[in-house]
Amino acid sequence: MDRLLNFTTGLSLLLIVLVLVSVRRAHIRVEYSVSWLTASAAILALSRSRRLLDAFARALGIEDPPQALMLLAGCVFVVIFFRFSLIISKLKDDNIALAQRVAILEYRLQSLNTPHEGQEARIP
Repeated sequence: MDRLLNFTTGLSLLLIVLVLVSVRRAHIRVEYSVSWLTASAAILALSRSRRLLDAFARALGIEDPPQALMLLAGCVFVVIFFRFSLIISKLKDDNIALAQRVAILEYRLQSLNTPHEGQEARIP
């Protein structure tokens, strides 16, 4: 059981370091890093505090505290992934709307450049 908790501690510390390095290098935006840092800190706290982990496991009705920790980690990451799916979906919709607006502007620009019967082009 201690090996699993030590492994979980190592992974959470690694994730915290990776997120902080990514923020520093501007690979991830700060508002997205908060979710990862919060999740990692919660998992780190539970993996290091045996009393807190036991209380959490009892509250869930799970006999083995490390299993409760793994359940929490899985649930937290599913929620984070869902949040990012919502963000990606919104960005995709925004990109489609932006492409449509650009197409409309290009059409209007071309219609200004195309001379109609008896007219010269308006833009040289």
